[in-house]
Amino acid sequence: MGLKSVYNMYGRGKPLRIAISFACQLAFVLFGYDQGVFSGIVGNQDFLDQFNHPNAGLEGIIVSIYNLGCFSGCILTFIICERLGRRKSMWVAMVFILVGAVLQTSATTVPHLMVGRYITGIGTGIETSTVPAYQSELCEANMRGRLVASEPLFVGVGIEIAYWFDYGMSFTSGSIAWRLPIACQMIFAVIVIILVFGLPESPRYLYAHGRNEEALQVLCDVYDTQPDDPKIQKEQNDVLEALALEREHGEYKWSELFKRDEVQTGRRVLLAYGMQFMNQMGGINLVVYYVTTVLEDNVGLDRNLSLILGGCINFMFVVGSLFPTFLLDRVGRRNPMIWGALGLAISMMMISILLSFQHLGGAIAKSTSTAAVAFFFTYMLVFGGTQNVVPWVYVPEILPLHVRAKGTAVGISANWLWNFFVVMITPTLIESLKWKAYLLFMATNFAFMPLVYFCYPETNCLTLEEVDWFFLEPGAVKRSLRVAKHGWDIEGRPPVHAFEGGTLSTPEKPLAAVTHDEKS
Repeated sequence: MGLKSVYNMYGRGKPLRIAISFACQLAFVLFGYDQGVFSGIVGNQDFLDQFNHPNAGLEGIIVSIYNLGCFSGCILTFIICERLGRRKSMWVAMVFILVGAVLQTSATTVPHLMVGRYITGIGTGIETSTVPAYQSELCEANMRGRLVASEPLFVGVGIEIAYWFDYGMSFTSGSIAWRLPIACQMIFAVIVIILVFGLPESPRYLYAHGRNEEALQVLCDVYDTQPDDPKIQKEQNDVLEALALEREHGEYKWSELFKRDEVQTGRRVLLAYGMQFMNQMGGINLVVYYVTTVLEDNVGLDRNLSLILGGCINFMFVVGSLFPTFLLDRVGRRNPMIWGALGLAISMMMISILLSFQHLGGAIAKSTSTAAVAFFFTYMLVFGGTQNVVPWVYVPEILPLHVRAKGTAVGISANWLWNFFVVMITPTLIESLKWKAYLLFMATNFAFMPLVYFCYPETNCLTLEEVDWFFLEPGAVKRSLRVAKHGWDIEGRPPVHAFEGGTLSTPEKPLAAVTHDEKS
């Protein structure tokens, strides 16, 4: 069969796979940089003078409106992602980020700054809804966990770059001290645009839109093999079978996104939403956005030491993220979430207890406040190794193909909606509740442990198509078994007549795949 040529500038095999991963990782460096850059800026004297020293409430809105923009970007992804594809959506995201960065850099009033942050957020929302799905659809099942897990690791890298850049610029005077760090996010966006230009479209997206020859060529390029390779045939067959099954009742409308069907689409979208809800409501953005303010206001440190410690604390985010980057495909998804929630809850509890002695003053208050700093370190280390990474891996792999773009956007929208909520209220919490604020996040983390244990299935090392069969309703499984008995051999190969022009003509799954999932 002659294949349709698919342009990419990185060749085949390993160089192409490295280019795909690098582009996705750099997009998440930009994501982290955007999140971290304002932490060292909100206390800058020139920044405060420029914007008339905003109070805690207005400061929360200025910072959090970025997250509201990210939520809007997720909504926009609903509309454009399935039409444009993964690659073009990433380009659109970078354009929004560039426009927003220009507006922020040139801001002279609070509304001007807020519009710029909102537009940048739209780009980040599109980016974070698209990149994990793109990466997960262009890698093998046994590598998917560590590759997608590497993206949140690079969020930590971006946060660190932003923090230390802010710290260096704190020794300068004038508006350049905060305008230049904001402007530098444009460098990352331009590089991503250039990298994505030479990448192929996701093969699963191409199959879903009837571009089967292009999709097959992409698979061959990514794995550096030929169309008759058993690995390529199996992956193509699995995708086509999953598509046929998912389309049995016609194309899904938005009103049916949460509907219970044979592959439990509604349940899986809710699981995706809940996973990203847990990512945010454990209190991470109290630390990422406001750790410098917390160390100054709650712990009582001077600004210079607060900036240094803020950078060191957020470095633990990177260190912790190394664990799932290399080991997530061994330890699975559920256990890190459960044990991570326990570690985060204990860290928040200890911070609250130790800061509660501040009213005593003297040596006791100083020693307990210093001890509380240690638990900010443990919090970031545990978060980096668990809740930081697992939701970004779990969301695209738990969703069926026919709603992966829309469902991922729904899941990621939870991240940004609750991110906005936490970031907006945190300055007021810190100012009003002081040490009691940390008890709120202690409670949420303890609550997440039974939620994950009872509601979230393990998806480790299953292909994206096997996850569909994991959720398949009993009636659909029985139909598949009946057809398998009369048409598919025990190795899972379809009869010759099952394919016409590269398209599978029957929606049923091979017997081998069904029995594998029944055993698991």
